[in-house]
Amino acid sequence: MTKFIIKRLLSIFPTLLIVITICFFLVRMAPGGPFDLEKTLPKVIQDNMKKKYHMDEPLWKQYGRYVTDLVFKLDFGPSYRYQDHDVSYYIGKSLPNSAMLGIIALSLAVFLGVGVGIISALKQNTLADYIPMSIAVIGISVPNFVVGPVLMYYLALKWQWLPTSGWIMEGGPKTIIMPAITLSLVFFAYIARLSRSSLLEVLRSDYIRTARAKGLSGRVVIFKHALKGAMLPVVSYLGPAFSFIITGSVVVESIFRVPGLAKFFVQSALNRDYTLLLGALIIYSSILMVANFVVDVAYSFIDPRISYK
Repeated sequence: MTKFIIKRLLSIFPTLLIVITICFFLVRMAPGGPFDLEKTLPKVIQDNMKKKYHMDEPLWKQYGRYVTDLVFKLDFGPSYRYQDHDVSYYIGKSLPNSAMLGIIALSLAVFLGVGVGIISALKQNTLADYIPMSIAVIGISVPNFVVGPVLMYYLALKWQWLPTSGWIMEGGPKTIIMPAITLSLVFFAYIARLSRSSLLEVLRSDYIRTARAKGLSGRVVIFKHALKGAMLPVVSYLGPAFSFIITGSVVVESIFRVPGLAKFFVQSALNRDYTLLLGALIIYSSILMVANFVVDVAYSFIDPRISYK
């Protein structure tokens, strides 16, 4: 197990380097540049700005400079559009907000989704099964750019229970409720359906029949034996789900004006702000790799039959 953990941790770095390399050249292959939008600037000034940021150098030299600064200094470079601070400042300021929203949304999705899935499986073909699964289908079908405005209309504008937008620092904890619900709905739906189908499959297995034949109570059979096996598909889904929650929060953060990383990710792509875009991509890629690593390790703790050699 220890060898597997060390091997997986070490594999993250070359994988991340490949991602950085591909993204570095891809963003520069797109038409336009960070200073092309400055139509009022004379060409001489634009050339001076490119020289200031070493953009007049060959591409391979820019790549070497960027990777060297990133590896040895943890420096993501300057932002070409937001010149008051460097990229590290904007990532450090916005990432905690996106992470907080993502963690709360994923927690809601997991606890509610697993709970609803278990109840639906145990009450199969009853109203306690049909109603939650119907809601789950709606959650999967309706996009968050529809759910967000609907929640805002009823909870904020019509009933005035919650603020329309803002963030915890200015508006208090209530500001995170609607964004978290909007972001978690589709993941709650997937987890609920996944939990239900997985638990139903496990309940039909031979070792569950054996446990019941030995006279174990239904509670012990469900929570001590069946649930562990049923949670494996859910755990495998959590790795990419957490990454998708953070990267997929662009619309939600825009609707509710959450000061997260998604805003800079979108703006940097539109403005051809190479360094800020690369910084966001590196963070998102790192989150995905770490999340998948945690899921792989968690597998062996949930089900002892699974081992890594």
